[in-house]
Amino acid sequence: MVNRADVGVIGGSGFYSLLDDVTEVTVSTPYGPPSDVVSIGRVGSREVAFLPRHGRDHRFPPHRIPYRANLWALRSLGVRQVLAPSAVGSLRPEIGPGALVVPDQLVDRTSGRAQTYYDAGGVVHVAFADPYCPVGRAAAVAAGRAADWETVGGGTLVVIEGPRFSTRAESRWFTANGWTIVGMTGFPESVLARELAMCYTSLSLVTDHDAGIETGEGVTHEEVLAFFAANVTRMRALVTDVVGALPRDRACHCAKTLDGQQLPFDLPR
Repeated sequence: MVNRADVGVIGGSGFYSLLDDVTEVTVSTPYGPPSDVVSIGRVGSREVAFLPRHGRDHRFPPHRIPYRANLWALRSLGVRQVLAPSAVGSLRPEIGPGALVVPDQLVDRTSGRAQTYYDAGGVVHVAFADPYCPVGRAAAVAAGRAADWETVGGGTLVVIEGPRFSTRAESRWFTANGWTIVGMTGFPESVLARELAMCYTSLSLVTDHDAGIETGEGVTHEEVLAFFAANVTRMRALVTDVVGALPRDRACHCAKTLDGQQLPFDLPR
C-alpha cells in the first residue's frame, strides 16, 4: 500500500479507529511527533489517513494535544481535506444528545495553545472569517440527512481550554451569546489546517446538554465517552459517506488561502 492519502480523519474521544486494512506510518515533523502513528487505508476509491487526536491510549488531554505536529504530519502525507469527528455539548435545549452538528462558525476561548505555524521569519495572515470548508460542510450535512441523522447544518462551536468542563455561569453566558455547541479540541486544529491550505470540516456529535442547560450534577467524562462509543459505528458510516462525497479537485477558498503570500518555509508536499 502507498504511504500517501488525500483525505485525513482526525478522530476524537471514543473514535480511535476507522480503517480496517491499514499501513501504519510513523511521521516526524518540525513540531515533534504527532499524537500517534498515522494509519493509511482505502475508503471506497479514496486513500484516507487516520490519526487519533488524543492518541490511541487517550494520553493527550485537550490542552496538550500536539496540534501543529498532527496537521503537519497529515499534509506531509498528501492530505488536503480533513474531517474532524468530535464529541460536544449542546448549548441549545432544542438540540439534544444524538444530534449531529456541522458548524459554520467558531469562537476561541482557549489560552496558551500554540495556534500558528507563522510565528517567526515573516508575517503571514490567513483569512478565517469562515473557519470551515464550505464544500466539506455541504457534503457532511447531505450525508447526515441522507442517513436519517438529526443534522444541524450550521451553528457556532465555542472551544474552551479544558480539561475541565464549563461552570453553569460560563455555559449560560455561551448560550446568551447565541452559540450552539461547546467542545475542547476544535481550535487550534481548524486554523492550523487553514494555515496549511487544507480543507477542514467539523463533524460534531452532541453527547449531552452543557451545564447551563442541564440540571443535576452536570456532564462527566465517563458519560461523554459512553455516549460516543454507543454511536461510533454510526459515526464511522457517516465519515465513510462524507469521504466518498468529497471532490478530488478542490475549488474552495481553503485551497487558495496562501496565494500571493511569502511564506517563511516550504510547506510539505
